[in-house]
Amino acid sequence: MNHIQWIVLDVDGVLSDGSLIYTSNGEEIKSFSARDGLGLTAARKSGIKLAIITARVSPMVERRSKELKFDALLMGHENKTEALRFLCNEHNIDASSIAYMGDDLNDLGALSLVGLPMAPQNAAPEVKERAQFISTCDGGYGAVRDAVEYILKAQGKWDSVVQDYAMEAHDHGQ
Repeated sequence: MNHIQWIVLDVDGVLSDGSLIYTSNGEEIKSFSARDGLGLTAARKSGIKLAIITARVSPMVERRSKELKFDALLMGHENKTEALRFLCNEHNIDASSIAYMGDDLNDLGALSLVGLPMAPQNAAPEVKERAQFISTCDGGYGAVRDAVEYILKAQGKWDSVVQDYAMEAHDHGQ
C-alpha cells in the first residue's frame, strides 16, 4: 500500500450519490459528502495527489476539485481507460501507484490498470469483483473517506492525520 501516490476518482456514484437532478431552468445539481472532502484533504496533506476522471462536464465538479485542490481534473472523458493512460503520461505516473475508485461498467478498464482498484458498497457487481477494496459506504455517502482511511492507515499515516486535527482544535482553545 505504500506504493499508492495518487487517488483517482469517478464522480457520479463515487464522489456523488449518482443522482442527476435538474432544475426547471435545466441546470444540474450535485451533492458531495463533507466527510469525503475532509478525507481527501487529509490525503493531500499526507502527500497523495488527487485526480478526477468523469464522462460528464460539470461546473459543480470543477468547483469541488478547486475547493479540494485536486492535482488533475479530466472531464468529458467517456473512455476512462484512455483518460487514465493520458493522466499517467501527462504526470509521469506508474499506474501501479494509483488507487482508483469507480462504481459502474465504464470504470472496469481503468480499474484493471491500477495498483489499487476500489469500489463503493453500492457499485455494480462486476466492479466489486475487480475491486481489492470495497467500502462499507455507498458512493456520495463516505465511500471515498473510507478508502482514504484505508490507504493512510496502511501507509502508517492515519494517526498523524488525526493528531494534526486534534492539535488544530487544541491550538484554537477548543
